[in-house]
Amino acid sequence: MSDAYEALTANLAAADPEIERLIEAEGRRESEKIRLIASENYVSQAVMEATGSILTNKYSEGYAGKRYYEGQQLIDQVEQLAIDRAKALFGADHANVQPYSGSPANLAVYMAFLNPGDKVLGMGLPAGGHLTHGAKVSATGKWFDAVSYGVRRDTGRIDLDEVAEIARREQPKMIICGGTAIPRTVDFAGFKAIADEVGAVLMADIAHIAGLVAGGAHPTPVGLADVVTTTTHKTLRGPRGAMILANEEHAKAIDKAVFPGLQGGPHNHTTAAIAVALREAAKDSFKDYAAQIVKNAKALAAGLTARGFDLVSGGTDNHLILVDLTSKDIPGKPAAKALDAAGIELNFNSVPFDQRKPFDPSGLRIGTASVTTRGMTEGDMDLIAGWIDRAVAAAKDGKEAELDVVAGEIREHTKAFPIPGWKA
Repeated sequence: MSDAYEALTANLAAADPEIERLIEAEGRRESEKIRLIASENYVSQAVMEATGSILTNKYSEGYAGKRYYEGQQLIDQVEQLAIDRAKALFGADHANVQPYSGSPANLAVYMAFLNPGDKVLGMGLPAGGHLTHGAKVSATGKWFDAVSYGVRRDTGRIDLDEVAEIARREQPKMIICGGTAIPRTVDFAGFKAIADEVGAVLMADIAHIAGLVAGGAHPTPVGLADVVTTTTHKTLRGPRGAMILANEEHAKAIDKAVFPGLQGGPHNHTTAAIAVALREAAKDSFKDYAAQIVKNAKALAAGLTARGFDLVSGGTDNHLILVDLTSKDIPGKPAAKALDAAGIELNFNSVPFDQRKPFDPSGLRIGTASVTTRGMTEGDMDLIAGWIDRAVAAAKDGKEAELDVVAGEIREHTKAFPIPGWKA
């Protein structure tokens, strides 16, 4: 064998020790910290293996049976498995598993149903929506006439009467429900009634709650919304990818929008990993997992409330908790930085009607999918609430030594909860 070939067969530690060292350090970090970022999770060993498989070598423009390159016989089977599993798991007529991530999936829906300048009604970003739901800084806000709805000031919840009033006044061509910081159950049937009244397409973005929907822990929009988008990580516990679920009448428009409208060849290794994750999500054990995510979120919310934290909407129905730190007299950003130093990873986040700027907001966003994957239960959530309370108080009072103490306690606690795909 030539030296050039031998170089291609070297393992990562030999080929690039710098990257190998950083990956190893990230594994240790993820193992020793309590990860509460609502958009993250731990994938299984099987999902990880598929993501890093030889399928990354193959380029596959087009769809199964209709490719622009030869040698697609096995790739077609991989993609069809992912499609069939998605349709079965969610009860959908049609599934497209090629979008690279959630934002391209959402853009494909815009492309399938709208023309530039058409009006879209989505949840405002400060209220809990997503950039691609019409935020001014997003392409969706620049290319389309975007209007928004929010939440009630007194309850922190979506007011469907307000949504209906805006829809009647603005007459949008598409209404979007779902978001990135909604701690309460989304009333998909209510949104469907509004969309039907004004003749709008209804798109449900379930990126955050797809795993809960799959596991029966949250109502499904499939069969109500014209089209449903989701990422495949977060609560679904798959790789970084996305899917679009649609009624059969919209299948061709969706597929055409994804390819050739927005993308070239799909990432076949990711498609395989999506298929693996969907198989895992179809098991009875995943229903237990989804239910435990919600139980843990409710327990953590109760623990935080008991310690004087204000929660947007007063609690949670899903995996997500939104904390307003205004009464704690500390902004979200320094609190998040202090919590990271203390071994708790989450993100600072705007809260509805926030008076602070987005990069220095008043809130924290918390999710329980990752800790649930590790096997933590309600008792652990009360411990976590206590650690959060101590770290926030230490940050406010400038007691950095206390953050180190908390971090040590967390490192010890996490030893009982190993993470998949990495060994110390």
